[in-house]
Amino acid sequence: MRIASLLPSATEIICGLGLRDHLVLRSHECDHPAGVEALPFVTEPKYQADGTSYAIDQRIRALVQEGLSVYRVDADRLREARPDVIVTQHQCEVCAVSAREMEEAACAVLDPAPEIISLAPGGLEDVLEDIHRVANRLGVPERGDALVSRLRERMEGVRARVDARVDGGPLPRVVTIEWLDPLMVAGNWIPELVEMAGGRNLLGEAGAHSPFVSWEVIQELEPEVVVVIPCGFTLERTRREAGLLSRLPGWADLPATRAGRVALADGHHFFNRPGPRIVESLEILAEIFHPSAEAPEHRGTGWDWMEG
Repeated sequence: MRIASLLPSATEIICGLGLRDHLVLRSHECDHPAGVEALPFVTEPKYQADGTSYAIDQRIRALVQEGLSVYRVDADRLREARPDVIVTQHQCEVCAVSAREMEEAACAVLDPAPEIISLAPGGLEDVLEDIHRVANRLGVPERGDALVSRLRERMEGVRARVDARVDGGPLPRVVTIEWLDPLMVAGNWIPELVEMAGGRNLLGEAGAHSPFVSWEVIQELEPEVVVVIPCGFTLERTRREAGLLSRLPGWADLPATRAGRVALADGHHFFNRPGPRIVESLEILAEIFHPSAEAPEHRGTGWDWMEG
C-alpha cells in the first residue's frame, strides 16, 4: 500500500496508526513526526505565505474570489510516486487541496485512479471519528480503536484534574483568536477544548466554521483570558505578529491584558491540526487556564505569555 497524505493532521494520523513506512508523498506543510519532511511533497501554495496577516488574507481572498484553488499539485511527483491511497480534506479551501481537486489531478495522471479518503472534521468527536475512518479504510481498524482509546483516556485525565482544581468555582471567560487581521475567533473543535480545559468559551461555535468578528464585540465581552492561535503560524511567528493586537484601541484595558493572561500559542503544530495532537492542544489550554492543575510542560515550545 502506497499512501499520499495532503494534510498535516492526516500524516500524523497515519503515523499514529503505525503506517509511516507506507507514506510516499506528503503536503508541503507535513512536518511531524520527525523524519516525514524527508518525503517528497506534492503540493505548494499559490500565494506568498510571508508578510502580514492582512496581506496573506488578501492574497487568499483574491484566489478564492476568482474561483481558483489556493494550492497547486505537482503532477510529475504524483505520477512518479503512484499512490494507491490519497488522504485529503473537504472542510476548508485554505487548509489543503480539496477532495474534488485531488480527484481531478489524480485521474489525469494515474491509472488506475487511487482511492481518495477525504476528511472533514467539525467538532471534537469528528476528529476522533476521522481517525477511525482512516484506520478502517487502510485496513487497520483495531489500531484506530486503540489510538482513539488512548487519546480519550488522556483527555479525560486533563478534564478530571481541571475539575478537581475548579471544584465548582467560576471559570475564566475565554476568547480564542484564530486570525489577527481581520480578526477571526476559533470555531470547530476549539470551543469544546476550551470547555474541557476549564474555560468558558465566549465566541465561536463548536462544530461550525471559525467566524470573523469585530474588535468591538471582543471588547464588550471583556474576556479574562485571550488565547492567540493564528492558523498556520508557529509560536515564533505569532510572537512577531502579536503587536497587531497591542495596537488595537482599548487593548490595554481588557481584563485579560490587565491580568497578564494573554497567551500566544503554536496554532500551526497544535490547534489547527485535527489529529492525535489534539490532546496536546487541550493540555496547553489547561496549562493556560489552570496552571496549578497542569504542570507547564508545553510552555516555551507550544505556548507562552504575551509580553507587554
